[in-house]
Amino acid sequence: MLTVLQASPSALQIVWFLLVAVLWIGYFFLEGFDYGVAMLIPVLGRDDERRRRVIINTIGPTWDGNEVWLLTAGGATFAAFPGWYATMFSGLYLPLFLVLVGLILRGVSFEYRAKRDDLRWKRMFDTTAAVGSLLPALVLGIGFANFVKGLRTGPDLLLAQGFWSLFNPFALVGGLLFVSLFLTHGAVFIALKTRGEIHDESRAFALKSAVVTVVLMVVFALYQNLAYPASDNPWFNGSAVTWITSLLAVVAVGAAWWFTRADRDGWAFLATGLAVLLLVVDIFVKMYGTLGFLPTDPAHPLDIMTASSSPLTLKLMTIAAAVFVPIVLAYQAWSYWVFRKRLSTANIPEGAH
Repeated sequence: MLTVLQASPSALQIVWFLLVAVLWIGYFFLEGFDYGVAMLIPVLGRDDERRRRVIINTIGPTWDGNEVWLLTAGGATFAAFPGWYATMFSGLYLPLFLVLVGLILRGVSFEYRAKRDDLRWKRMFDTTAAVGSLLPALVLGIGFANFVKGLRTGPDLLLAQGFWSLFNPFALVGGLLFVSLFLTHGAVFIALKTRGEIHDESRAFALKSAVVTVVLMVVFALYQNLAYPASDNPWFNGSAVTWITSLLAVVAVGAAWWFTRADRDGWAFLATGLAVLLLVVDIFVKMYGTLGFLPTDPAHPLDIMTASSSPLTLKLMTIAAAVFVPIVLAYQAWSYWVFRKRLSTANIPEGAH
């Protein structure tokens, strides 16, 4: 029956699956702390406009560049695996629309908060930025947890389950984990980029949120590996890999807590970033081959081979990626180097917008 699964994907199909995973890793590593920082504006900024300006300025020069990783991940999926892209955007239209709404709210809030010198105006857009960051983090966490669990597809390669079925217990744990991890990632980033009271308070918040994140990461790891083990994957028995990566992610968050407590902000940020990387690797190991789908009819699966573009398309994309990806990485690294200095309220003049 599973004749398609008995075949082997081509080298380029494997390469582009890995590249899509790398793009999501880059997105969640970079945009993850952006989400966390924006969600913390009302928390750490409180009623002090200058404190809020400092928090926003930690990501001000780079947040929109980080979103390019999401666009690139979507574009790469569309070009390399059009069947995957089509099924996601047709069956998961509403969740993806919510992600888009969140991204629009974030962009509008950052661009418009300084258009009027009015505290209520600014507070409104600060709240908008927080909500616009919470939405994508929560929805993407729920979405990727469902890919780990497996989304049912019919013979027409469309989703064979309803919208409300996405909100299962495992998926909700995934959504809460993404939010908590990004909050910790963001708090550690604020501590890395600031001095004074904001630095101290962001460290205090990170110490608390890291504990919550560790608990959620443990629950996610046990839930995934016991209820939806990678040994069920007909393409690759990655059960040992998912156990290792998920438990190492727990250790990484614990290390972030320890480094934060020791006032080693740089190492703490690297630890939360490593936790993000390990979590995404864990998810994509489970998704290998199946792309996160479970066919109701084994004769009509949606997988790495049936969803793929032609060999020529993949070859041309590989050449383009080899040329342009290093350029993008170099430019982004340069931009972070330019804006590497720490900030404090002393850098924000009185009455500044």
